[in-house]
Amino acid sequence: MTPVTKGAPAVKTLPDAQTVTSVKHWTDRLFSFRVTRPASLRFRSGEFVMIGLMGDPDPKTGKQKPILRAYSIASPSWDEELEFYSIKVQDGPLTSRLQHIQPGDEIILRPKPVGTLVHDALLPGKRLWFFATGTGFAPFASLLREPQTYEDYDEVIITHTCREAGELTYGAELIEGLKTDELLNELIGEGFWKKIKYYPTTTREESAKMGRITDLMRSGEAFADLGVEPLNPDTDRAMICGNLAFNLELKDMLDGYGLEEGANSKPAQYVVEKAFLD
Repeated sequence: MTPVTKGAPAVKTLPDAQTVTSVKHWTDRLFSFRVTRPASLRFRSGEFVMIGLMGDPDPKTGKQKPILRAYSIASPSWDEELEFYSIKVQDGPLTSRLQHIQPGDEIILRPKPVGTLVHDALLPGKRLWFFATGTGFAPFASLLREPQTYEDYDEVIITHTCREAGELTYGAELIEGLKTDELLNELIGEGFWKKIKYYPTTTREESAKMGRITDLMRSGEAFADLGVEPLNPDTDRAMICGNLAFNLELKDMLDGYGLEEGANSKPAQYVVEKAFLD
């Protein structure tokens, strides 16, 4: 893991440009970075925006086109900067370039936040589940630092499944940091973080808990470990963010528990992020 690097804002030269303020590489496949926040940007914790970089000039016209992808905002709605959590794909059109950004560099940010992983898309409940794989943790990094999460629910369970133990570090450090978060402790009350139950698992590298969360739920092991009953539509609400196969599998499971999928226009018991890049 490399230390956070920081730099001074530069003169903006790109359309919809924001300046990178810090970068942290967590593994050879994962990194996070923070950028300046447009003064006019308002978003709900859990939403995503389109970000990107300019591509290579067209060999015929010499013109450049932006390469944009949907990225969940990992920082909460009250943060003065915007944080993002990303994979590194060596031959990816965007992440092959994005992984090399440094403080002072610019990225393109289209300030039109959207998404379904927001409190408004869920009916009131007692327990909130966050189901994530890989960098699907990003919107929950935002929601875990959102005061409304703890005002609305008695218990918050975050499951995070990755291939290797090192890929859990970003989430684990964020959750540990909540214990000393001055703003949240002041707004919600000291000890609010005791509402959180964190359940990290790995599928390849040996760790304290091995297995896919869906398999651990089917066997009942996950519920036994957490000391809770299986999901109940009367009390449980859930948000899902991960790769497509995971999203579809977990969606079917939640349907089986009797939960109904919601949306901004029709709140229900669970929501799935369909635009996430993993």
